[in-house]
Amino acid sequence: MIVYDENVVTEDEMIIRSMRAEDIDAVHQIERLVFIQPWTRESFERELTANKNVARYLVVECQGRVIGYGGMWLVMEEGHITNVAIHPDFHGQGFGSALVDAMLITAQDLGIVYITLECRKSNLNARHVYEQHGFTYVGLRKRYYEDNQEDAALYVHQNVQTYVPMVYISNDVGRL
Repeated sequence: MIVYDENVVTEDEMIIRSMRAEDIDAVHQIERLVFIQPWTRESFERELTANKNVARYLVVECQGRVIGYGGMWLVMEEGHITNVAIHPDFHGQGFGSALVDAMLITAQDLGIVYITLECRKSNLNARHVYEQHGFTYVGLRKRYYEDNQEDAALYVHQNVQTYVPMVYISNDVGRL
């Protein structure tokens, strides 16, 4: 189990684990709530089946309910974060930060050296979380988002193998 801040989230309340097929409905619901152009349910099914050799997805459970998820593609020593989302009812409580931490720890355990990601230029909260976790802003992808032609902020984390988690990882369950 991962604990973000014992004053906010306790071991009994939050678990971050690998996504399973039975999580897809909850994950897709969150996807539709959070993103303007959501992935389809079938996209998540493909990620867990056809892409299982390169795709890694984690979910955040709070009191038995899936409230967030994050995905990344891992090829050779490179990772790419595809999506990170927390249900709007749980924003601002540290779950996103704990999830990004868990994703970096997972990548570290799998030998990933660096990770890239894009996020909307206007998504200042997400950008702040990524920067807190050691991601460096490296530029823009012009008109990246089809819905409104917004630019994407491009980030890279070049020190995955030396990353020190911001969360406490309980020794009794080991690493993800």
